[in-house]
Amino acid sequence: MNLAGCAEEIQHRLIHLFSRDEHGRRAVNGGNPKLNRDPHFRDYVHFYEFFHGNDGRGLGASHQTGWTGLVAWMIMQTGEYCRLPKTPRSEFYLLDLVIGG
Repeated sequence: MNLAGCAEEIQHRLIHLFSRDEHGRRAVNGGNPKLNRDPHFRDYVHFYEFFHGNDGRGLGASHQTGWTGLVAWMIMQTGEYCRLPKTPRSEFYLLDLVIGG
């Protein structure tokens, strides 16, 4: 993998901390059922100071607007091309990268 591919993979992994998996859970919530399922909390995402290296749960201060705010920009930048957690890249995605469409 070249440097651009590594950067893209890191970007997608960081985004996956905040996106819902197939069960509606976000890694950043650390398995907290209230944050994952309660309709009053599930759509509010906390941006933490740092994250657990194994499971992605948020650690440290929440409501950070520093470097973790960069994730919102990454999500906007990648748009529809970001893979959902644990899904392979589609042929369409790879073809789009090659032809620049």
